Amino acid sequence: MKPLILGVLCVVALAGCRDPEAERQQQEAAAAQERARREADAEGIAKLYDAAVTGTDWEKAKIHGAALLDQFPDSEAAKRIEPGLAEVREKADAARELRRMQGLWNYNQVAVKGGTQRSAAIYSKDRVDVDGTGTKPVQLVFRDHPEWKRHAYLVLQASDFARACYRSCQVTVSVDGAAPRSMAANRPDTDEAIAMFINDNRGLWRQLRKAKVVEIDFPVKAGGTRKAVFEVGGLDGSQMPNWD
Repeated sequence: MKPLILGVLCVVALAGCRDPEAERQQQEAAAAQERARREADAEGIAKLYDAAVTGTDWEKAKIHGAALLDQFPDSEAAKRIEPGLAEVREKADAARELRRMQGLWNYNQVAVKGGTQRSAAIYSKDRVDVDGTGTKPVQLVFRDHPEWKRHAYLVLQASDFARACYRSCQVTVSVDGAAPRSMAANRPDTDEAIAMFINDNRGLWRQLRKAKVVEIDFPVKAGGTRKAVFEVGGLDGSQMPNWD
């Protein structure tokens, strides 16, 4: 019994004789290892960020940069990228907006006699009520036909353009908020015309190629004029090679 008691007393004595300095060093070593691990993880994300920036993939760079600052805000990698992250965010937002506007356009190619008919079309940002029956989209179309050549025209989903436009009338075009400019237009000489041709189609095309938003006011059969707004900044000119 006595040896057992002595053994217990020795264990208790050893427990009371721990080395505080050794424990502190162990804790510091463990903390250093954790910091090194976090720095390595942060650097891994930073490499993804750097690769995205090099590849001008701004949206991906924005995601990696935000993740780095969120997960490892005190890391050296976070301190390195933070000064340029605001610019990356701006470029990412611009890239996302451009992609959205590019998706607003529809392109079509159709084999016809004499070659290929090409078209680029976009719907108005907001639906327009042209005759009191409710709002409907207005479409702007650019068409290149081997026989009929080039045209730019508006298309209604219902009702009609003003009958006075059989021979000639005016639409007004405003580019990116600038002062409106009058442009000659005409509609087909039919009972119901849902298309309005803009005579200076090349001039309208040139304006669109440099614009983000174009507003077109046009006369309607119901009386007065209506306005259609088109977000045109995503136009891909290569789809209409004969226009530029």
